Amino acid sequence: MKTKISYFAGAIGVFSLMLLTSCNEKANTKTAEANFTEVQTDHILNNSVLTKAEQDKLTPDQVLTILKQGNEEFVNDNLTVRNNTERVRDAALGQYPKAVVLSCLDSRVPVEDVFHRGIGDIFVARVAGNVVNNDILASLEYACKVSGSKLVVVLGHEYCGAIKSAIDDVQLGNITSLLGKIKPAVDKTKADFKGEKSSKNPEFVEAVCNHNVHLAIDEIRAKSPILKEMESKGEIKIIGGVYDMKTGKVNFFNE
Repeated sequence: MKTKISYFAGAIGVFSLMLLTSCNEKANTKTAEANFTEVQTDHILNNSVLTKAEQDKLTPDQVLTILKQGNEEFVNDNLTVRNNTERVRDAALGQYPKAVVLSCLDSRVPVEDVFHRGIGDIFVARVAGNVVNNDILASLEYACKVSGSKLVVVLGHEYCGAIKSAIDDVQLGNITSLLGKIKPAVDKTKADFKGEKSSKNPEFVEAVCNHNVHLAIDEIRAKSPILKEMESKGEIKIIGGVYDMKTGKVNFFNE
């Protein structure tokens, strides 16, 4: 009889220990979940989608400062969650982005992330080699003249495949005509560059990339009277920059 009592007492003790352990694990789990939720909440940016009135108050220089600050946050990995469902709903019926960025197609240059922007913050026009054509010009005009963006950024990047292909004179379907728009930058660079003038020379590729951005800006001003007039009135600013693949930093050209 004593043996049975001892057995049951022992069993009850083991069960109590298991129950206590289970309760502690649940408590720890709830604490961890609460801490995770708190961390997640701390990293959600609660700013709202820009309104027309807020957009109107911004100057081109202020928008440039915002993009530079956002890029600095990206470089330093000081990132926040911006695209929450509330922001999606807020942007559904209207948009008043601060800037429009003409970027290359390259998948390694996630433009919104590079500038630490969320839904409704910036327009992005993407085409291989960040070249200018009629559709791109129309898109830039829409962004600025119709939707009120204050800044046009032509964004090139390191190790651009389109730049290298233009240097190598690649001939392939419709790609040929696109690369033809980069050729003036190649020719201009060859005229001034000292050193190996090939796609195997990173310094030459970089120089062509820079010229390509400058020529794109010149073309925007030359072929879009609307944007040129807006810039002359100080309503917008048109600038260029190059994205550094290794650091994530955008190096803006001197204005």
